Amino acid sequence: MEIKKTKNGNELIFAIQGRLDTTTAPQFEAELKQNIDGAETLILDLVDLEYLSSAGLRVFLTAQKIMNKQGEMIVRNANETISEIFEVTGFSDILTIE
Repeated sequence: MEIKKTKNGNELIFAIQGRLDTTTAPQFEAELKQNIDGAETLILDLVDLEYLSSAGLRVFLTAQKIMNKQGEMIVRNANETISEIFEVTGFSDILTIE
């Protein structure tokens, strides 16, 4: 997994590449927690995310809970496979997906 982080004022963008699973989720969670303070908008760009496990979904949920208190979180560019995971798990009702 590779994470590209961009900060633009109060907007924080994470572009995630590869697999977000049990092995890589702790790394992503640590990156989020280090950088999320002060962000009013968190954008997760999933254009290059190939696989998402329950461990990755848990990190998304944690990020959503944090952002509910300080702004908004937007998930962008999820491919068909990742979108289907969001639908099946009910995350499509919790997350803002564009």
